[in-house]
Amino acid sequence: MKPYLLNQWFTDLLDLFYPNLCIICNESLLRGEKMICLHCLHGIPKTNYHLQPDNTVEKRFWGKVPLYRGTSFFFFQKGSPFQKLLHQLKYKGNKEIGEHVAMYAAADLLNEPDFCTVDLIVPVPLHPRKYARRGYNQSEWIARGLSAVLNKPIDTHYLRRIRESATQTRKSIFDRYKNTEGIFLLTDTSVFSGKHILLVDDVLTTGSTLEACMQALLVTENIKISIFTLAVA
Repeated sequence: MKPYLLNQWFTDLLDLFYPNLCIICNESLLRGEKMICLHCLHGIPKTNYHLQPDNTVEKRFWGKVPLYRGTSFFFFQKGSPFQKLLHQLKYKGNKEIGEHVAMYAAADLLNEPDFCTVDLIVPVPLHPRKYARRGYNQSEWIARGLSAVLNKPIDTHYLRRIRESATQTRKSIFDRYKNTEGIFLLTDTSVFSGKHILLVDDVLTTGSTLEACMQALLVTENIKISIFTLAVA
């Protein structure tokens, strides 16, 4: 048997006993599909906010911090099939989902000068203790997908999380703000000077975490900050 036929036979045998399933609909993936089937990929409720200046994401920061542009890839709604995507990414160790889905999102950003001309991609950092417990930073994996398509470098060295905050899930808007106040530090105020930064996170809810990140970054001279999140609540 020819090697490529043998490899294909072995792959088909593995799929028979260990089927590769879509994380959204739980149907078997076809050859060439990865993690999410094409049907579910096309069904993702995209915001298209990258095409809309002064969109809902950007308005959440009006009067708080000077944001240049902001967008989220899809709408998050509790109970929807796409909640599985974020749950798998954040809590089930399926970190590659962030990279995979972000690559699709980045394909939309390629034709938008406000986003494709950024200088650096900066994922929202985790506190070292939370990183050790989870084993990865989901925002870094989202940044990887954006970086691969936009061909922009990622920086994870200078923006640090210096205080571990309690979970935000059941907090009010005011409590979320107090919970994130002063938790980030920029260790070198010159490294981002004169640059356009794309700040990346998984989900935008009230925006308090991203606002705290921006407050830390804004000590830099002539910095321009845009944000990208995989989802918006």
